[in-house]
Amino acid sequence: MRRVDAPRAGWFPDPENQTTLRFWDGLDWTDARRSPPSAAELLSFEQREAFAAAHRYVAPGLSSAASTVANRIGRPDSQQIVEDVRRAARSEVDRAADLFTQRARQMQSDFVPLVSEYTNKVVRWIRLAAIVAVVLLVAYFVFQVIAQASLFEWIGDRIDNLNDDLQGAPSIAAWITSGVGPAS
Repeated sequence: MRRVDAPRAGWFPDPENQTTLRFWDGLDWTDARRSPPSAAELLSFEQREAFAAAHRYVAPGLSSAASTVANRIGRPDSQQIVEDVRRAARSEVDRAADLFTQRARQMQSDFVPLVSEYTNKVVRWIRLAAIVAVVLLVAYFVFQVIAQASLFEWIGDRIDNLNDDLQGAPSIAAWITSGVGPAS
């Protein structure tokens, strides 16, 4: 069924249970159900409709002939108005959806460079930290090699000096007896 062929929204006999009424929203059945109206409810509705028809608002600048013409607008004319409103609403919704899509794409295109910019900065800092760590590690190893070499060299020199003293120099006892020492 096409939308234009569908009945207007209102209470209709329930297709599943003929003893109740069910609300048709203009497109589909809702879950709202009720019992059929009583005679008092029907009378009240008719009186309200009669009162509303007798007390219709007439715009101040509108002549009685114009108000009669306005009241005579038939269902086809009102259907045309409704269709025009639907078309206008649909075009407005489409325009809003297009605008939303454009803004979402713009935000996405603005966001991606921002993420990559900050990611690049973080990667640069990590690289710099890694380079500094490697340089410090290499410097530490070089220092250790030099320090150990110089330490071993110093110890070796001391040992050599002791050996030289023991081989070519008089013994300590001779040195003490010779009188060349602190006692003299």
